[in-house]
Amino acid sequence: MSEAYLEPKYKYGGVTMKIVCEKQDFDGCCLCCVAHYHSYIELIYCLGGEYSVLLGNISHKFMSGDLLVINSNEVHTIQSVSPDGGSYIVLRFEPELLYDSTRDVFEVKYVLPFMINNATPQKIFKNSEIYCTDIPTLMYDALNEYNERRNGFELVLRSDICRIFVWILRYWDGSGITLRTAEAVDSEHIKIMQTVLDYIAVHYSEDISAESMARLANMSYSYFSRVFRRVMNKSFNDYLNFVRTTEAERLLTSTDMSITEIAYDTGFSSSSYFVKIFGEYKGISPSKFRKRFLEEISDGKNNES
Repeated sequence: MSEAYLEPKYKYGGVTMKIVCEKQDFDGCCLCCVAHYHSYIELIYCLGGEYSVLLGNISHKFMSGDLLVINSNEVHTIQSVSPDGGSYIVLRFEPELLYDSTRDVFEVKYVLPFMINNATPQKIFKNSEIYCTDIPTLMYDALNEYNERRNGFELVLRSDICRIFVWILRYWDGSGITLRTAEAVDSEHIKIMQTVLDYIAVHYSEDISAESMARLANMSYSYFSRVFRRVMNKSFNDYLNFVRTTEAERLLTSTDMSITEIAYDTGFSSSSYFVKIFGEYKGISPSKFRKRFLEEISDGKNNES
């Protein structure tokens, strides 16, 4: 497990994907994936076969009809142990998809169990637990929507994912299971971070620093940095760049502002730095992102005519 590698983000048409869904097939006994980890939360629904799943240093048995939940950045290995092979549906998505990252930090409490290693009390939901629920249908629907990519498929995928996780959270709650996140974040820290996020949502285009936000939160810089990362699962600078890049994406697709204008309008110190950060987050330059968006709009209009 010490040699686990960081799996890169998926891209489609050069653009980094927040959601990936695919069906994977295996012939006989084989190694399905070597030890690796990624920022995505991962759901795997077994269609057939039997597998040995290693999460951290704990082994799990995974069979037909079961649902496997893998946390963000959790090292995992999967091996098919069935001579007849098998297949499963893999649904990966960024944790931010489950809540509005730029608005409501209170929704983070629902996502935290899936962003912190060993915080989820249950990794595998057996077929006997989910066969009478909407989980199988939602996983199949996510796969079909992702493959067909009809208009609005991203919204359907997000809806399917949210419904699956609401079921998981309510299932745990109904079973009297307490999630092990108390040490990671408390309600007072969440309230303080909400104040910080509200400020960023309004002032992201200004010169904001972690030091100034620490003062707003009435914390020392070092303590603020630790609390912010604990609550948001990313550093303050990463979050600020995420907000700015998201707003830049909106301006690129809804205005004719130049790249330089967008850079300064969203708080970046220079257009070159904006291009660098946008590329890191989206996997493509701002100009190519805009060009590709306009091409897709044009293709859509041509298909309608």
